[in-house]
Amino acid sequence: MPAASDIAARTASAWYRQPVLWLGIAVFVGSIAGCVWMIVLGVRYADTPVQTSHTVFGVPASAHSSPQRPPDGPPR
Repeated sequence: MPAASDIAARTASAWYRQPVLWLGIAVFVGSIAGCVWMIVLGVRYADTPVQTSHTVFGVPASAHSSPQRPPDGPPR
């Protein structure tokens, strides 16, 4: 038969009595809730177009900088 001190020691060291574990769970749940909230905000409010120079550090930000329309078919 286990001694009363053994039972008390095992009960005191149970996983649900560790405050660091609960802090980790709270941080994890909070971060997931924040991610869901940011997704909801992104879906609810559209981005407004902003006038820019279309360059990043002097490099064009788009693949095509030519104002001409590309050819319709493959080259012959």
